[in-house]
Amino acid sequence: MKGIVGRGRAARTRLAAVGALCAALLPAGTVRADTGPAGTAAATTTYTVWQWNVAGQKINGGSAGTGMVEGAVASIVGRNADFAAFNELCGNQWRALVAQLRAAGWPADSANFGRFEPSRQANSGVCGGEEFGNAVFSKRPLGTADRIQLPDDGTAEKRNMLCAPLQADPGTRFCTTHITVASDADKLAQLAAVQGKLDAWVKAGQRVVLAGDLNVQPHYRSLDTFYSATLKTAVNGNNSGLFREVDDNDPGNCPGYGEWTADDPTVGPSPCGTPRKIDMIFVSENALAAPDSYSGDSLAISTACDRTTASPDGRCSDHRILVGTATLK
Repeated sequence: MKGIVGRGRAARTRLAAVGALCAALLPAGTVRADTGPAGTAAATTTYTVWQWNVAGQKINGGSAGTGMVEGAVASIVGRNADFAAFNELCGNQWRALVAQLRAAGWPADSANFGRFEPSRQANSGVCGGEEFGNAVFSKRPLGTADRIQLPDDGTAEKRNMLCAPLQADPGTRFCTTHITVASDADKLAQLAAVQGKLDAWVKAGQRVVLAGDLNVQPHYRSLDTFYSATLKTAVNGNNSGLFREVDDNDPGNCPGYGEWTADDPTVGPSPCGTPRKIDMIFVSENALAAPDSYSGDSLAISTACDRTTASPDGRCSDHRILVGTATLK
C-alpha cells in the first residue's frame, strides 16, 4: 500500500569574470531579451532536463565559492542540457550561475535565460543575508515567468512554483518547485496546488515539464494523481494523472520508482531497498512523441566541493543531480 506523503526535509580555479558579469544582472532575477524565430516547435523536439537541489545553505553555507556552482555549470554544459532547475539556491549562487553559464557560452541569448524566485527574502537568517529559493535556466530564450505562491505552511519559508515558457514556443513550459516538509497536510495542499496549475496547462494543450524536489516518493498516494494510469508496476500503481516521470521506465532501477536522489532520513523508507527518491522530472504524457520517448538518470553526488563542518567529505549537496531526456511532439 502506498504511504500518503511520508515524513520528508579545495582550491580550484575561479572564473575571474564573475564579478563583472554579475554586476550586469537585472533585479529580481529576470534575465531577458531576444525574440528568436517566430512560430512553434518542430514536429518533434528532444529536450534534456537537469535538476538539482543544491542545499545552498545547508551544505554550502550560503557561499558561492565552495565549488558547487562550478560543478553545476560543468554538468549543465557537459550534458548539453536544454533546461536546468535549482532548489535551495542562494541569491549570490544564482548570480554566479548566471555569470558562469554566460561565460561558458551555454545560452543562446546571454541576456534571457534564467529566472529566480525567492521563497525566503533577504535578511531572513539564511544565505548570509541573501535571498533563498528556486531557479530555472533555459538554453533557449524564455518568456514571462509565472511565479506561483503555494499554500502557506506556517513557516518562515514561503514555498512557490516557478514556471516559464519558451519565448519562441509558448506552448512549451518549464517549471520547478520545492515542496514543504512541515506536515503531511501542508504537503498535500501544496502538491494539490502544483498539480492543479500543471493540469490546467496540459488540458489547454501545452507541453509541460516539472523538475523539482517534491519531498515525497514515487509510490506515495499523494502522487497517484500526477502519474499516468499507464504506469502500473509492483511498487507504483493506482495512478490517474497526466504525467510520466523520466526515470519511471528504467527496467534496471526499480520500475515505476527509479534511482534514488536523496539519502534523507526524514523521508522513507524506500520500497526498493535503496535510499529515497524525492527529486522528480515530470513530463506531460500527451506531449510525448512516443510512449517510450523519455529516460532518466541520477548522478552520484560530487565530493569535489570544499570540506566544511557541514560537508566533511566535500559533498556538494545532500541530493543527487537528476537528468532526463524527453522527445516531445
